[in-house]
Amino acid sequence: MRPGLESHLAALAAAGETTTYGALARDLGLRVAELTAQLESLMEQDAASGTPFRAALLNARGTTLPARGFFEKAAELGADITAPESFVANHRRRLQGK
Repeated sequence: MRPGLESHLAALAAAGETTTYGALARDLGLRVAELTAQLESLMEQDAASGTPFRAALLNARGTTLPARGFFEKAAELGADITAPESFVANHRRRLQGK
């Protein structure tokens, strides 16, 4: 995992902000495919530790929700994603300590 991803996500959560995959990839000097692989790894860590998915702080282009792959990975990890907007809002709230 490239240094900076976790601290960047922590700063976003602390500020109550989100970002796009493209913007975060540029900030970290990664290709989007590399970023998404690292985000999936973080999701596995988050699921194992029972913490909210930090990848919920990402938005797909043109939307306020993460990309489809986020939801696919969350479901693979056992999350109930039947209400995507609520699911993401809950994780974002928890990441912000609310």
